[in-house]
Amino acid sequence: MKKSYIYILTNTYRTTFYIGVTTDLKKRINDHAAGVGSKFTKKYNVIDLIYYEEFLDVNQAISREKQLKSWKRDWKIDLIKKLNPTLETILY
Repeated sequence: MKKSYIYILTNTYRTTFYIGVTTDLKKRINDHAAGVGSKFTKKYNVIDLIYYEEFLDVNQAISREKQLKSWKRDWKIDLIKKLNPTLETILY
């Protein structure tokens, strides 16, 4: 199976988050940066990758995305900070 990813993007001020799923993380991040990733990310300039997880099964990635989207904001921030304590942009 093809690798899949869930990822979390944010804006410069780290006030808005976007969670997505893809099978090509680098291309998807570049799409967001170019303004073609989604209307939401374009509108709020949410283009900085701050967190991602890799899966071997796309269905697991989709399930994880749904789970994270249902989480409270503080829970998401705590998850991100476990691997990225300063919320720095990840260059993938």
